Amino acid sequence: MNPSLICFEDEHLLVVNKPAGWNTHAPAPFAGEGIYDWLRHREPRWAALAIIHRLDKETSGVLLFGKTSLANRSLTEQFTRRSAHKHYQLVTDRRVKSASFTVESFIRRAGDRYVSAAGGSAEERAVTRFKVLKNEDGKTWLEAAPITGRTHQIRVHAAAQGFPILGDTLYGGTTAARVCLHAQRLAVEHPATGERREFNAPVDFTTDTRLALRAAVIDPAATTAFRLVHGAGDQQAGWYVERLGEHLLSQSAAPQHADEAAQLREWLGQFGLAGAYHKILNRQVRRTAPEEVSPRLVAGTAAGEEVLVRENGVRFALRFGEGYSVGLFLDQRDNRRRFLTNHVAANFTLFPNGPAGAEVLNTFAYTCGFSVCAAKAGARVTSLDLSRKYLDWGRRNFTANELDPAAHDFIYGDTFDWLKRLAKKGRCFDAVVLDPPTFSQSKATGVFQAAKDYGRLVTAALPALKPGGVLLASTNAATLKPEDFLAQITAAIASAGRRIAQQHYVPQPPDFPITREEPAYLKTVWMRVEESEGGGE
Repeated sequence: MNPSLICFEDEHLLVVNKPAGWNTHAPAPFAGEGIYDWLRHREPRWAALAIIHRLDKETSGVLLFGKTSLANRSLTEQFTRRSAHKHYQLVTDRRVKSASFTVESFIRRAGDRYVSAAGGSAEERAVTRFKVLKNEDGKTWLEAAPITGRTHQIRVHAAAQGFPILGDTLYGGTTAARVCLHAQRLAVEHPATGERREFNAPVDFTTDTRLALRAAVIDPAATTAFRLVHGAGDQQAGWYVERLGEHLLSQSAAPQHADEAAQLREWLGQFGLAGAYHKILNRQVRRTAPEEVSPRLVAGTAAGEEVLVRENGVRFALRFGEGYSVGLFLDQRDNRRRFLTNHVAANFTLFPNGPAGAEVLNTFAYTCGFSVCAAKAGARVTSLDLSRKYLDWGRRNFTANELDPAAHDFIYGDTFDWLKRLAKKGRCFDAVVLDPPTFSQSKATGVFQAAKDYGRLVTAALPALKPGGVLLASTNAATLKPEDFLAQITAAIASAGRRIAQQHYVPQPPDFPITREEPAYLKTVWMRVEESEGGGE
């Protein structure tokens, strides 16, 4: 998380500068996290975070949360009696007739939007004060002060007055890169001292919203590997771009377009990076030679054979000539962080007695990303994978972080086979990581398809999980619905005579935004699994 996201924090209040394009809270149980959900589960001190007011997904700016019951009561009362003062800035390309004026109407829902009416109930009454700030380049900047707090109030009132907000196509605005509406100032009485406090967030409607979102969630001092463009989730259908240290990696199902190439070159200069690669996504990757699916340099200078990137302060080695993956799946960044911080979610500590001495089993370990983070926190880790090459890569990741690989176990072999062996030996772990490929095949156990075999994998893993241990189950099988994924896991746990004491579900991180056009694919659940009340095998 970039420190610039936080405008103010003390014992009672947390104030953030919300980027445009991020919901205040999750719109549905398995949708992407809103900024509230992401924050509440990120730090133990934010576990009791409460929503006091909301901003539309498209609106950026000052967003206030309460951290204590005193703050929640006081702030709720202030918003109710309208002593909390909010000031927004907006831009329109339409003519505004008066320099200052007040709009009063009744706002009610009509399908996916809201409409302004002459009459209605007290709950629908809406009042907004507008003031023109400046006229520049055919556009008008206004300040809007909502006296009431109805959904889409400023947007509806601006459109009803004939000057829809630039970018707000839902209400008749001209198409633009974003909805040009920003919550610039919020003034409240501090719940503990009674002092009048004003919180501000500067406005810049020219900033690329994709970059602004990443700037909010990524601390550049700690992380140099993240997704920069996530297809249709960033209004770039079919195009995916990652920042990987000093290089960019572009991916699409077709050769690169000229405008995409130009954007890459612009970002190389803007970020001061060395070069950019492009990779054509190939669904037949298992039938294709690595050199045919490896990224190819399209701008700047090439990376070395192996380069180091940082993620939450941890170093990982990447190889651009490796083929399908460069060695790190960026969508698991927040899950790896949970091992580093020993914190899964609000009121869910990973290892209650601390990570020192805890035993972790990482199956399908690949280059051992989870293993490195668990070991960095103090756990002893067993990494299991069907590839010696990737386990050796994992050892190099340990060494890159000044961790002694010899102090941990690296097992080459089939996961199902080794889970049976570990069970026979009585080896049990405090945490077991299950992050299998969507499809795999081995001589020992045959074909595995995550969409239909995940329950079988959980059944095989449970004997290796201590009572009270934590199971991390994850899959990127896009066709597997979250409900079915969880149903397979819970059924396997129940069949084993065990029960779930704690559970936290998380989707992919914010730099992989979820939209209707770019649905969620990554599904992860953390579960603390106890013996059943009546015992069990």
